Amino acid sequence: MTEQPLRIALLTYSTKLRGSVVHTLELAETLHAIGHTVCVYALAKDGSGFDRPLSCMVKLIPAQPAPDSIDALIQQRIQEFDAFFSEMDDQYDCYHAQDCIGANALASLRQREQIPHYIRTVHHIEDYNSPYLQQCQERSIRDPDLCFCVSTRWQTELQQQYQIHAPRIINGVSTQRFSAALDGSEQLLKGHLGICGEPIYLTVGGIEPRKNSIALLQAFSQTLDSYPQAQLIIAGGATLFDYQAYRDEFFALAAKLSVIVGKQLLLPGVIPDANLPALYRLADAFVFPSVKEGWGLVVLEAIASGIPVITANQPPFTEFLTETQALLIDPLSSNAIAQAMRSILSPNLAHQLVQNSQVILPHYSWQASARMHLVHYDELLRRQGKDEG
Repeated sequence: MTEQPLRIALLTYSTKLRGSVVHTLELAETLHAIGHTVCVYALAKDGSGFDRPLSCMVKLIPAQPAPDSIDALIQQRIQEFDAFFSEMDDQYDCYHAQDCIGANALASLRQREQIPHYIRTVHHIEDYNSPYLQQCQERSIRDPDLCFCVSTRWQTELQQQYQIHAPRIINGVSTQRFSAALDGSEQLLKGHLGICGEPIYLTVGGIEPRKNSIALLQAFSQTLDSYPQAQLIIAGGATLFDYQAYRDEFFALAAKLSVIVGKQLLLPGVIPDANLPALYRLADAFVFPSVKEGWGLVVLEAIASGIPVITANQPPFTEFLTETQALLIDPLSSNAIAQAMRSILSPNLAHQLVQNSQVILPHYSWQASARMHLVHYDELLRRQGKDEG
């Protein structure tokens, strides 16, 4: 890698913490810490920034109220990025988008020769019904000068679907932030969220189809037969997309199954970043039967927090977890999820899973991820320099 500091612009679609947004911030902070000039550009629809302090530069891009149509919303967000960059004088060595929105804006800027090149990380590929959204996704994958991905699963998909070789760059987890060590905030958070049951199951990501929320609800209902004092916490949920029809189905099923929202089922929404480590520590188990993930940062966070994990027996989870490190289940079977939710309460099994999973953590650091990014940034810049020469 070059010893010269790089100027790096990282683009993310939101200030609300989801997987790709967390990835952006952790990468930015790590690159900044090792001496590079980094600025995070984020769409901010409510004018507020990130709810964690950042040492790198941040520029918030005003995002206007959302139109009714998702196509119109995405088009507007792309234009907001485009317009902001078109008017600014800042120049960077690397322009790196973490999502389809930023990548489409950078594609337009490169087409107008306002930037020399751009990079995109593909966290996962969506199955859009909208031709416009599908076209945006296609452009954001095919047009960048360099694509990254975060798992072997999506590396393979990019090769098979697009004939693109995307270097796989690992995700990380901060074991300073996420650990089993109590910090004294747990009891206050417990009271604030109404956590009073036993056992406590936690998932992070909100209610949406790819999180498999309905199957999780069905499994939890079965678990209540054996553990009537149990509580399920579904935290998070900030997203650009409107999953109202799915949410309606979810809540109709909760009523049918007599699962009491606000008592047995807790929906605290987006958890303040400072409270998230304590929330993990309050749980007896982390249940994440997602059917589609780029990687699953929350799984690593749960492991670092010292709680046992239930997740889907499929990539990308099986790329870094074995059956001795987590309960790997068929995510399409609510019975299998329920059985795992009961089994994981065995103290011996829970202890074994936690102990066995700790060996994963040293392999996934943001420092290692940043170094991998820098290798490929440098290769791109050298290649661009040769082309220009």
